[in-house]
Amino acid sequence: MAEIQLTEMEKDTLAEIGNISMGSAATALSTLLNRRVEITTPRVSLTTLQEFEQGFDSQTVIVEVKYLQGLRGENFLILKGEDAGVIAGLMMGKTLAEAPKKLQELELSAIMEAMNQMVGSSATAMSDFFERQIDISPPEVKSVDLKEE
Repeated sequence: MAEIQLTEMEKDTLAEIGNISMGSAATALSTLLNRRVEITTPRVSLTTLQEFEQGFDSQTVIVEVKYLQGLRGENFLILKGEDAGVIAGLMMGKTLAEAPKKLQELELSAIMEAMNQMVGSSATAMSDFFERQIDISPPEVKSVDLKEE
């Protein structure tokens, strides 16, 4: 299999699309949590699955959204279990100290709602950017242990 290479212009373009998309998603999350949410400047790089997994704890939440119209493919948002617990806890009126350490169905449901709001906002921003209708599927959320799966 040939190794994929991206030019600097392609990387910059993907970073800008990511910035627009995630900026809108962060605004939606900020509104949902009634807290300030900041994102970092996107970095685009190619990596292997093995290298990627090393950046995550064992419990990881994976959110998958499929593009139904306007774009082809899927979008994955991958959260560290601890971060997902903080988001779910805040949505349920808990303090940071009370954030769940282990995610149960209730917390995963809260994460799914947060991601639904975030990717919906992201899709709207991309629709404006690309000047075409972009429709997405409802998010599918699952908690996995990357050390085992």
